[in-house]
Amino acid sequence: MNIKVCGLTQLKQLQQLDALNVAFAGLIFHKDSPRYVVDKIAKDELKDADFDLKKVGVFVNADYDEIMQMIDDYGLDVVQLHGDESPELCEELSEEVEVIKAFSISDKITSIDDMIVDYDDVCDYYLFDTASKNGKVGGTGEKFDWKLVKKSKIEKPFFLSGGISLDDLELIKSFKHPDYFGVDVNSRFEKSPGIKDMALLLQLRQGIK
Repeated sequence: MNIKVCGLTQLKQLQQLDALNVAFAGLIFHKDSPRYVVDKIAKDELKDADFDLKKVGVFVNADYDEIMQMIDDYGLDVVQLHGDESPELCEELSEEVEVIKAFSISDKITSIDDMIVDYDDVCDYYLFDTASKNGKVGGTGEKFDWKLVKKSKIEKPFFLSGGISLDDLELIKSFKHPDYFGVDVNSRFEKSPGIKDMALLLQLRQGIK
């Protein structure tokens, strides 16, 4: 079971997550986010850091050149596309870096398989998050109905995201799907936006071993 912690804004906390054997750390490059990482962590410090975890740059409807610039500036290992990015952009980026394509799941969605079909050959992972009711991207702190995922074929490693907290440990461990790869956590493990509660994350890491 892999853990992805999203919304990091401190190099020290990245080092702490690496020590906890957290597999993925998300760095948000969307200017409207309170966890926007640019100017919070120096480019060179992050690029030169020796981590086992994968540094994931999170983008929302950014273009190819902007994403590639951030990959180069910050030494990103993975990009997460959290907007309406096309399969063509995913394919282009996947030639340079691993790609997570995120999908926002609302209560109007009846088939996840229909949502992802055009992306099957052009990315490395999927991430399923809760759709926001106010039009913003991610960060709802709420869960969607995971039964939608359970009945889907998918056939690609995927993360479950959206409002996951320590209270969900049993749900996380009991969820079954052949391509279930990990969970993505953020706001429920914070002291304030971008500042993680490492004690809670340690409990999560220990709880799902």
